[in-house]
Parts: sequence; C-alpha cells; structure tokens
Amino acid sequence: MIAQIRGTLAHKLPGEVIVDVGGVGYQVFIPLNVFYRLPDVGDSISLYIHTHLREDALQLFGFEAAEEKQVFLLLNSVSGIGPKLAVNILSGIPADELVRAVKDGDQPRLISIPGVGRKLAERMIVELRDKFTTLQSRPSEVVARSDDSQLTSDAVSALVNLGYRKTEVEKNVRDMIQTGKRTLEEVLKEVLRKMSR
Repeated sequence: MIAQIRGTLAHKLPGEVIVDVGGVGYQVFIPLNVFYRLPDVGDSISLYIHTHLREDALQLFGFEAAEEKQVFLLLNSVSGIGPKLAVNILSGIPADELVRAVKDGDQPRLISIPGVGRKLAERMIVELRDKFTTLQSRPSEVVARSDDSQLTSDAVSALVNLGYRKTEVEKNVRDMIQTGKRTLEEVLKEVLRKMSR
C-alpha cells in the first residue's frame, strides 16, 4: 500500500496531479484546497496518500497534511461516503472547518457543501462528532495549513486586482508565507517590495 509519495510535480489540474517519482508518473486525486497550495510544475512535492483498491481500479488520494488524510479517512467511515465524495466534501470546506462544523452540530454549514444533503449531514454529525473531538484535542497542523491557504488566496486575489499576473504572484505569495509572514498586510507589503525590484 502506498502511504506517501515524494517526487516532482509533473502536471496539475483542479482535482488531480501527476507526481513523477523516478520516471514513473503517479496520478493522485486531491481536494481543491490542496490544489490551491501546490507548488509550480517542476518543483518537488510530497503528499500523504490513501490507496483505494477497487475491482477495476487502483486509485491514489493525496493530502498535504497527515491530519487532512485522517479527516478524509474518517469521512470514508460514514455510511454513504466513498473516497470520491470525501474528496468533494474536502474541496468544499477546509478540513478544520469541517471538524468544527461536525463538532458544533452545524447542519446548515454541512448542507452548504456540494454533495451533502440533510440526511448525510445528520449522519456525519452522529457518526463523526466523537471521533472528531479526539482528533481536534491536540494541536492540528491542518488548521495552520488552512489558515495559510486562506491567506494565500486573499493575497493573490488582492495582487491580481492590482493588475499583477496570477502566475507571477502565486509563487511570491507562497514564498513569503513560508518565511513566516502571518498577516495579509505583511505578505502584500513584502511581495510588492520584492516584485518592484
């Protein structure tokens, strides 16, 4: 069973990537929030993997953080949720928000996720509330990652609105966030300074 893949990002599309590992390209299905945080094609990448074996296919599902993979696996344990729907759910809501919504019994928030109806939302709350309580009781890397994702999205959006090209600003924004910049103002200030050189 494949549990982790480290290699070169050979191709990316919303919902899937191809990771080149020693000349072999692995197709990996990913939630959209992972897609938004991907490096550029040609850069190195490491993903936590869930290997799903069906009669007619072997599918890989990838996540940046181990906690995201845990949330995905717990979603799969709910009756009526398979890997594809679990990825769709995590595409519609960051993992930490999903955990919070389930723990709080926030049915309207869950129903707002594409693919989740009232009955499924109720089932998720009943079956996952206790499991998610133990998951969130320790510091979670996924919360920081989700915050980073939101910060990246906000910063890129602001810079694109200022007239910069999206492809040009995405890498600069990610680099700034990795250096420890934590507020939108700090990130924008540093990226603008770097790009005006």
